[in-house]
Amino acid sequence: MKALLQRVSRASVSVDEDVVGKIGQGLVVFLGVGQGDSREDAIYLANKVVNLRIFADDASHFTLSALETSGDILVVSQFTLLADTRKGRRPSFTEAAPPDLAEELYEFFVEQVRTTGLKVETGLFQEHMLVEIHNDGPVTISLESKMRK
Repeated sequence: MKALLQRVSRASVSVDEDVVGKIGQGLVVFLGVGQGDSREDAIYLANKVVNLRIFADDASHFTLSALETSGDILVVSQFTLLADTRKGRRPSFTEAAPPDLAEELYEFFVEQVRTTGLKVETGLFQEHMLVEIHNDGPVTISLESKMRK
């Protein structure tokens, strides 16, 4: 499972010109579910996302997490994070989980983040979405559940 985090001052996601998720200060999490990913991967990444210290304190150091700042979280499914671009010019997505499994683990990840009490918004799974991001910093961090070992 892969997550790309962007620290934002605000963000929203729209489907067919309708806003389906909107947050203030916090994190946008693009989440990709891969072949062989499990609930353990989702639990690990959800915990990492909410506890990662990428918010600045008064001295401008990265010492605070989304939990400590009561930051909002916007989770958007993005299978393209699993793209394999090693061969040719067209990405391969064979490492992405099939949609039924990906949706199940995506929803499980969202529920894990919601258990923290933070405001959590989402995009719509398997829909074409427009994501508006006001990246704060800019700060962008890549996480992978398989890298925990």
